[in-house]
Amino acid sequence: MIKRLIIIFLLLKTVSGFCQPAPKPYGALPTKAQLNWHEMEMYCIIHFGVDTYTDKEWGFGDENPTILNPKKFNAAQIVGAAKAGGFKGVVIVAKHHDGLCLWPTKTTEHNISKTPWKNGKGDMLKEYQLACQKLGMQMGLYCSPWDRNSAFYGSKKYVDIYRAQLKELYSNYGKLFISWHDGANGGDGFYGGAREVRKIDRTTYYGWPETWAITRKMQPSVTIFGDVGPNVRWIGNEEGHAGETCWATYTPLAPDSGKVPANGYVKSWLGVEGTRNGKHWMPAECDVSLRPGWFYHKSQNVQVKTPYTLLDLYYKSVGRGADLDLGLSPNKDGLLAEEDVASLKKFGTILKETFAVNLAKNAKLTASNIRGKNSKAFGPQFLLDQNRYSYWATDDSVKMPELTLDLGSEKTFNIIRLRENIKLGQRIEAFAVDIWKEGNWQQIALATSIGANRLIRLPQNVSAQKVRLRITKSPVCIALSDFGLYKEPVHLSASIIRRDKNGMVSISTSISQILNINR
Repeated sequence: MIKRLIIIFLLLKTVSGFCQPAPKPYGALPTKAQLNWHEMEMYCIIHFGVDTYTDKEWGFGDENPTILNPKKFNAAQIVGAAKAGGFKGVVIVAKHHDGLCLWPTKTTEHNISKTPWKNGKGDMLKEYQLACQKLGMQMGLYCSPWDRNSAFYGSKKYVDIYRAQLKELYSNYGKLFISWHDGANGGDGFYGGAREVRKIDRTTYYGWPETWAITRKMQPSVTIFGDVGPNVRWIGNEEGHAGETCWATYTPLAPDSGKVPANGYVKSWLGVEGTRNGKHWMPAECDVSLRPGWFYHKSQNVQVKTPYTLLDLYYKSVGRGADLDLGLSPNKDGLLAEEDVASLKKFGTILKETFAVNLAKNAKLTASNIRGKNSKAFGPQFLLDQNRYSYWATDDSVKMPELTLDLGSEKTFNIIRLRENIKLGQRIEAFAVDIWKEGNWQQIALATSIGANRLIRLPQNVSAQKVRLRITKSPVCIALSDFGLYKEPVHLSASIIRRDKNGMVSISTSISQILNINR
């Protein structure tokens, strides 16, 4: 009888182990819209307007709309160049601070219908929408809350106008992935001829909670970007990179104690790293322009960022759990210049070649712990599938596990990729990677936050048959969804985008090739 009870007890213990539930979520969690945003990883923001013709970055608001006439405008050329670069969507600047609306709005006469383009019958946003649909790209919109043209700016009437503009945008241009807002709030402007300085209370004037309620109602699957989110935060710089440690959670703080943070009124430098255990899931967007300016300037044709500069920004943004938002600047004809197109295409090719093969794909995996001893539900094999949300998990009490990969033979790599199942929160706080070399484990990488994506670009190639991952700090058990080893293609010396005597654009490098091992 006693023997039978012991057997039953052991059987029940075994079954309970195999039926152990999934780990409990930790901290703030992403919404479905935020998961889509994370999966995009890169998108572009497109600036075109009167500034393209006046050679300025910020229009004053008194520009005559008749100067805008992009006779060769081709939305598919612009969106297609972004897609070739590996970007998954575009944000169209529907209205910049100068106030000219690039769609035939009913809210103001200062719009695309007053330009000679298509005899005033055009709708630039509609053409972008159709191009995105054709090319399988997602679309977002930015309508500047500051309007240097409107005579009503600074009054409640303007807020009503601004909200009406957003309603038109949300109604007429399909499903959006992001509604983009910034912190430009008042200053000098034309203001219907007043030509004066107007200041507003940045914390209250726009009534952001009420404005965002319109967004939520009309575009329920959209993410809202701004200095204070509420879904995606500004990284705090326009240099295109996040902090070495970058948390997806964030608690915005106002510069003055006791005040409410708002777009244009926040301790923006805190956005670089975010807030560990912050109140909100509010990941970072890293915005930077392909050229020195956001709008097209012919003088900057020789200053287009090279593919390898973009690659470096990619590792410092997407590789740190943020998204990269790259500014594109169509010229006066309404096209991206050949320099821009060439750089984007080469960048996209490098990314494709780098991540085409996961050298860890067929590795033998040995984990120090598997949740409930159930490899079918929580085993490390899920690190090597294509699902971002299948994962290796450990028992609740095991917070610093190890994982060894036997690659079968010696492999050479210089990129390490890790991802967490962020549906369960951002859990891991530090980790290290080692290789087995000359009879010992040798550490090759050390980092902190993982989240949606962590890419480690090693300073040189390494070769090994065995690789070890050590989780060195985590407040809870892990839920790791991806482990990848990759190798960049041969890295040439700094490329130069140039035109030949016939005006043809090419990306050239020095004759000598510099292999990754010597970087």
